[in-house]
Formats: sequence, structure tokens, C-alpha cells
Amino acid sequence: MIKAVIFDLDNTLVDFMLMKRKAIDAAIDAMMDAGLQLSRDDIQSRINAIYKERGMEFQNVFDQLLYDEFQKVDYKILSAGVIAYRRAREAALVPYPHVYMTLMELLKMGIRLAVVSDAPAREAWLRLSYLNFHHIFNNVVTFEDTGQRKPHEAPFRRALELLRVDASEALMVGDWAERDVVGAAKVGMKTVFARYGDTFGTVESNADFEVDDIAELIDIVRDENKVRI
Repeated sequence: MIKAVIFDLDNTLVDFMLMKRKAIDAAIDAMMDAGLQLSRDDIQSRINAIYKERGMEFQNVFDQLLYDEFQKVDYKILSAGVIAYRRAREAALVPYPHVYMTLMELLKMGIRLAVVSDAPAREAWLRLSYLNFHHIFNNVVTFEDTGQRKPHEAPFRRALELLRVDASEALMVGDWAERDVVGAAKVGMKTVFARYGDTFGTVESNADFEVDDIAELIDIVRDENKVRI
């Protein structure tokens, strides 16, 4: 009997990589317009290198870019990049098709919902609030809550505690097989691989289920709970 569904956030509920790409593109254009005398390709490669070293959630990427180039931060260029990034990010931060409908249907079925994300708590909640999902997910587990990242068992166990369900009563939905699927399986949860959000070209996810559209999750839960319409 499935009583709860736990979701990854980025590339499962929202297309994080698309949002990031559009925001960075806008920031590069704005910084060049403001006087940054580097080629687009050079700026992009430097940003990529910073993210590779510091992680995709690093908040001071443009400061670092400018400091590496000038040994100081040019605030005219920085502010142009930051504002352009934020505007483009907000425009591109939208849920995948059928996410809202699926969440509403699961709630109607009495399913408890949670998020387990490796994103910093502040950024995870900002994304959820912008999508107006903060009213849907009261239970959100981030790195700050356990000090561990997926596939460590701790984030999954914490989510199960908050939801007050056993591992056998929960599904984990995520796009990263090596983190979402492996970690959830270790604690005894059934797993759903969100192939629509896969950015790694995963061939074998080893998940219990795979979906090309998040709406397929509804039938999976109904089948597991033997509910027929």
C-alpha cells in the first residue's frame, strides 16, 4: 500500500538545467553589454569551470568570474549580470508538464507528499515558493537537515519520519539513478525513475518503474494500491 510519494526537486518537478542555461545566457549578454571584454565562449567556459569546482548551486559565480579576470569585482558588470540572471531564471522556472495536475490528484487520493533535495534549503524553498508548491510540500528535506547528500540513507529516512510512513509504503521519484534510485532502494522504498528529466543518458536505471511523463505516476500508485477507475 503506497501512502506517500517523495520527489526530487530539480529535473523532476522543475527543469533546472533549462532554467540554469537560460539564466546564464541572459547574464552573459548583460555583462558583455555592460563592458566585459571577453568573448561569449570564454565567459561560458569560465563559468562552467567555476560551477565544476564549486557546484551548480554556487551563488557567487559572477563575482568569482570578475575577480579571476580583474582581481577585483566590477559592480557595474556584476549588477547587470545578476539582474539579467534573476529575470531570466524567474521566466524559465516552470514545472514540467502535468506536474501540478499530478500532485493535486495524488493529494485527492490521500497520498502524503514530500521533497528530498540536495539543493541548499534556501534555494529549494525559493524554487518551491516561486512555483507556489510551498503549500503542497510541508515536508522538505535538504542537505542542511541531515548533513548528508543522496544516495546516503539519512535524507530518505528523515523524509519517511516526517511523513510517518514505513519505507515499504513510499515511492521515491527522481531523475538521477545513482542518487535517487540507489539511495531510496537502500532504505527499502520502491523507486520511480523520471526519465523525462534525465540529463545523463541513463540506459539502466534499476528503478522499479520508469516514467516519460510524471502523470504516469498516478496509474502506478493506483495499481500498487489496487484502485480502479
